[in-house]
Amino acid sequence: MSDDFNLDESFAGKRVALGVSGGIAAYKAAEVLRGLQRAGCAVRVCMTKRACEFVTPLTFRALSGAHVIVDDYAPDNPDPIAHITFSQTVDLFLIAPATANIIAKFANGIADDFLSSTYLASTAPVIIAPAMNTSMWQHPATRRNLETLRADGVHIIEPDSGEMACGTFGTGRLSEPEIIVAAALEILRKAEAPQAQDLSGEKILITAGATREAIDPVRFISNRSSGRMGYALGLAAQRRGAEVTIVAGVTSAEPPARVRLIKTVSAQDMYAAVMKEVASATVFIGAAAVADYRPVALSTEKIKKTSAEITLQLERTTDILAEVSKNRDDELIVVGFAAESSNLLQNAREKLERKNLNLVVANDITGEGAGFDTATNVVTLIVKDNQEPIELPLMSKLEAADRILYEVVRLRASHNREQSRLMSEAVTNRQS
Repeated sequence: MSDDFNLDESFAGKRVALGVSGGIAAYKAAEVLRGLQRAGCAVRVCMTKRACEFVTPLTFRALSGAHVIVDDYAPDNPDPIAHITFSQTVDLFLIAPATANIIAKFANGIADDFLSSTYLASTAPVIIAPAMNTSMWQHPATRRNLETLRADGVHIIEPDSGEMACGTFGTGRLSEPEIIVAAALEILRKAEAPQAQDLSGEKILITAGATREAIDPVRFISNRSSGRMGYALGLAAQRRGAEVTIVAGVTSAEPPARVRLIKTVSAQDMYAAVMKEVASATVFIGAAAVADYRPVALSTEKIKKTSAEITLQLERTTDILAEVSKNRDDELIVVGFAAESSNLLQNAREKLERKNLNLVVANDITGEGAGFDTATNVVTLIVKDNQEPIELPLMSKLEAADRILYEVVRLRASHNREQSRLMSEAVTNRQS
């Protein structure tokens, strides 16, 4: 755990209940606890019985300085109604790791142990950090349960991709403790200051994810985009009062609830959907990783391995961002992304000018914690007519999304001021 989370007076005295369920990632909960404490939070811990097989309650008692509850009927439990007092006297209820089993219990209202009973009794915001095998994470039952929890207002920290404890590779690893702590602190911060509805009235159209360009019925050209950044932008914009439509390609992340979602596959599909929707939009954000090229000819049969090599002829796809910008009206704010591996600022500024964007979000895909299929990002914002780039540190993609949208709010305010000035000049000219 890094030392990034030093004492912050805004979190001093904040009370967090940390629930630990039974998975191999349970040991990371100790790092989460320490990170919250460094931010000034007072943390109490509860565990499932299975969690105790991975980490002992004594570990968390030593770190928190408080009794760790596993069974509220245990003789050593000092509080006979602990599931009520434990959950209703805290500012945040965090479960890390959250197994498929505890997620299923939460989603279906099952209260057969202390942790699940506490969830049902909780009046505080709830945040879960899932961790499980990739197959369990992708199972339809888990997806349904997560969607139910999202609809119930539960905050979910998406797991990372990588090697599992079982030796397989895929999505399901517990997100890094720093990311979990940052997300918890952000929720505490927002609970103190309700989210400003500064995007109310805006109709925001966002592209997200990767496109697939078919070679034959089996193979295709694509990239590693998960859709996380686009979905984070959609969630953040919806929370700030915007009406959100997301045109998504192929994604591995979960889309936010309560936004309009249009699914596409190829770059041409995405282009057609965007051009149909953009006429009613006031802001367009091109966060998708759209394929720049596609095969000239699509084979209707699977290409056989009849030679040592084949030549694939490619042609350019339609540049969605450029077409939106070229055909827009004066009211539309256009935001693009520049994922670069070298000459970041130079290439991003060139894209800003060439495509006449209001804002470009540049990120170095070679940087640690940045780029495709990560829970975090490191971006630099370049605003039109502003010579100084805005460099942001490593943060969650949801935090980055809020910072991007803050610039959109500023762009709208600047545009409105300019329109008012022009109208005032027109009136003055008519009167003279």
